[in-house]
Amino acid sequence: MSDYLPAVIVEPEQPANAAIIWLHGLGADGHDFEAIVPQLRLPENCHVRFIFPHAPSIPVTLNQGFVMPAWFDVMALEEGGRNFNAKQLLASVMQVHKLIDREIENGISSESIVLAGFSQGGAVNYQAGLSYDKPLAGMMALSSFFPAPEALVPHPANQDLPILVCHGTQDTVLDISLAEKSLEALKGLGFAPRFLTYPMPHSVCNEEIADISDWLQTIL
Repeated sequence: MSDYLPAVIVEPEQPANAAIIWLHGLGADGHDFEAIVPQLRLPENCHVRFIFPHAPSIPVTLNQGFVMPAWFDVMALEEGGRNFNAKQLLASVMQVHKLIDREIENGISSESIVLAGFSQGGAVNYQAGLSYDKPLAGMMALSSFFPAPEALVPHPANQDLPILVCHGTQDTVLDISLAEKSLEALKGLGFAPRFLTYPMPHSVCNEEIADISDWLQTIL
């Protein structure tokens, strides 16, 4: 059995010179964002390998204990979304670090690796990206929250990490106030995140995809 998370991997037509590790949200799987690859319309010289890992299936307290794909258990969404299983969050962070390590072993520079995450996937990447010990290209959190900024010591290698935060103004699953709190926490840690909002619910829209494409082209 592999030590790595199972994942949907989309290879570029030319040998990869960059990688994006994209984590799905609660109850979804790695196929959730697979269709976004062609929509990003990245330029021909951007040979990106997309890795869409599958979260393990675990009981989720918030959803009456139903077993579903989740990066960590969530007990409640109050208190800034922070009522969650910290041990499971840390385990998911370590799995993301292993995926980054594997890309580096495969010849991709750490500075050409981006972490992306939607909702709970973005929460994992806040902790994974800021604590990683080699400089990354960037990190984006889509409709997400920063779960435990007070427990995080950012690694100096990523003190200048480009961060994109996107959120819908009509999000009833994770209120936009969670994104605003995440921004405050990031700024408190010395980061300068870019914040974009869209008139959408807990989802992704075409305007956001275009903005993500522009941002990726800037950092890659």
